[in-house]
Amino acid sequence: MSVGTKLSTDISDEELVRRFQASRDADFFGEIFRRHRKRVYLGCRSFFSDGGAAEDATQETFLRAYQNMHRFLGGNLGGWLMQIARNVCIDQWRRRRFEASSDDAPASAAPAGGALEHASDLRFAIQRIRKEMETLSAEQRTCLELKIDGYSYEETAAKTGLSVEAVKSHLQNGRRLLWLRLEGMLSQLK
Repeated sequence: MSVGTKLSTDISDEELVRRFQASRDADFFGEIFRRHRKRVYLGCRSFFSDGGAAEDATQETFLRAYQNMHRFLGGNLGGWLMQIARNVCIDQWRRRRFEASSDDAPASAAPAGGALEHASDLRFAIQRIRKEMETLSAEQRTCLELKIDGYSYEETAAKTGLSVEAVKSHLQNGRRLLWLRLEGMLSQLK
């Protein structure tokens, strides 16, 4: 692809990926980045209260995507990128937590108590939700995980071999069970 050529917005994400995989042309990946950077940044920003950390996580997400694009086998590119972003955010959070625990940082560098407590509560809630998801039936859990990753009902049906109606049913029942089990904890996070 020549440097001066603009990519058409009519090209699907899957076609962009296919062309990038075939040519490794940075213009194709640049278009993928342009289309998905805002969603990835907002996802990272919802994980970190610090905009700089979210920017770092966004850059790392697209670096990993670039390096692993050969592993993308089709489907929802946005969902795949958000899965990478989630993993990057968790990795960075763990790294920062480890660095913070090994440093003798002055007390004045610590975040405000309320913000730290809220972030800890959210992380605990996420861990609890994941643990409760493990107790759901395999179909409910799979459908919920794919929905979290951004897959549509139709894409989830194609991946699981279930009908669209069955996917909707498993999602509804799984959500209901999670809500019933976690209602008290979730109402405290406001």
